[in-house]
Amino acid sequence: MTQKILKVIIVVNLQKDGSSELVKEISSYLKSLDIDVFVFSYSGKSKIPKLETADLVFSLGGDGTVLFCSRIVESMSIPILAVNIGDFGFITEISKKEWKSAFIKYQNGQLDLSRRVMINVMVERRGERVAFHKGLNDAVISSNGISNIIKLTLQINETSLGKYRADGIIVATPTGSTAYSISAGGPILDPEMEALIINPICPFTLSNRPIVVSGNEVVTITVEDGQRTDVILSVDGQDAYPLKVGDKIIVERSQTKALLIRSDKRNFYDILRSKLNWSGGANA
Repeated sequence: MTQKILKVIIVVNLQKDGSSELVKEISSYLKSLDIDVFVFSYSGKSKIPKLETADLVFSLGGDGTVLFCSRIVESMSIPILAVNIGDFGFITEISKKEWKSAFIKYQNGQLDLSRRVMINVMVERRGERVAFHKGLNDAVISSNGISNIIKLTLQINETSLGKYRADGIIVATPTGSTAYSISAGGPILDPEMEALIINPICPFTLSNRPIVVSGNEVVTITVEDGQRTDVILSVDGQDAYPLKVGDKIIVERSQTKALLIRSDKRNFYDILRSKLNWSGGANA
C-alpha cells in the first residue's frame, strides 16, 4: 500500500563523517517533493527533544543514533528509516548510497516494517518512582567502578530467583541481544521476538546463567545492602542513573514498539553472518 508522506523528521549524528552533506542531500530531495522537513542534529550526548509527529523519521548515523531516535519517536509510533553512515551495525541495514531507493520503495509500499520490542525501565525508592527511562537495547545495573562485585536480588513477576553476586545484570531486548549481552555470553535472539534476556555479568556463582523469558514478564532487581562500590543503572548506554541501597529497578515491555523500515538488500541474518564472520566452512 502506498504511504502518504507529508512530513519527515531527520535525526542526524554530526560526529559521523559526511553527515552534514547527507542531510543536505536528503532535505533537498524531500523538499522537491513538497514534503515538510525538520532536522534535529546533535553531537555527543543530547537530551531527548520534544518533536511534533511526522509520517517518517530518517536516522542518520549508526546503531547508537537509532537507539536515540527510537526513544524520541517511540510514543508516536513513527517508522524509522535507519541509514548507516560507515560500517553496518546490527540495527542499521540501509547504506548511505541506498537511502533514496529505500525511501521510494517504502513510499510505494514495497518495504515492510520490523516491529521491535522496547522496554520501560523504572526506579522505585522507598515506594516512590524516582526515574523512568525507555530503551530499545537493554537496561544494565552494574558497579560504577572497575571489577567490583555488587549484590543484587532478582525477581520475575512474584517469584524470587535469589541473590546475585556479579559485576552486574543485563536485561536485554531481542534487538539488544547483539549488544552488551552477547559480549557477556548471552544468546542471540531474532530481533522481532517477544522476549527478554536476563544476563548476569561475570557472576561469582557459575550456576547463575543467562535466561530468556516471555516478553510479558516483569523483571525486578533490588540493590542489596553491603555494597563496596557505587551502583548505577544504564539504559541503552545513553541514559545513566545512580542507584542507592534498597532501590528497585523494574523492567517491563513497553506497550509500543520501535518501527524500523526493512532493507530489501540485506536482513538481520546477513548482517549477523558478516559482523560475526561466520564462514560456514572448516574454519568457522
